[in-house]
Amino acid sequence: MATAVKTVQASSLVVFASPTFKATYTGLLKLFLDQFAGGTGLRDVVAVPLMLGAGPAHAMAPDLTLKPVLSELGGTCALPGLYLIDSTFTEDGVVRDYATRWEPVVGALTRLR
Repeated sequence: MATAVKTVQASSLVVFASPTFKATYTGLLKLFLDQFAGGTGLRDVVAVPLMLGAGPAHAMAPDLTLKPVLSELGGTCALPGLYLIDSTFTEDGVVRDYATRWEPVVGALTRLR
């Protein structure tokens, strides 16, 4: 666990991903995030909240549940969260479109580091 935490803290960009569980992220991700100090644990990390779900009902979950936690831990959460439908995300181009759209912002933010 300590190695994973150090790897995240040394990274410029980290995608924090979780399946949707009861309209929020999983307890396993929560246990991992608990390893980071509040306010400073993700300092200098551009954090992207990503969640997978079965349908569009929880499309706001990355921004409403995961993004505030990443921000509270000191992550730079300048990008909108990404919600993917688990049965189609490899086929519908959403990830590619998201990466293309936000690549300039990520580049600018990581250069500031």
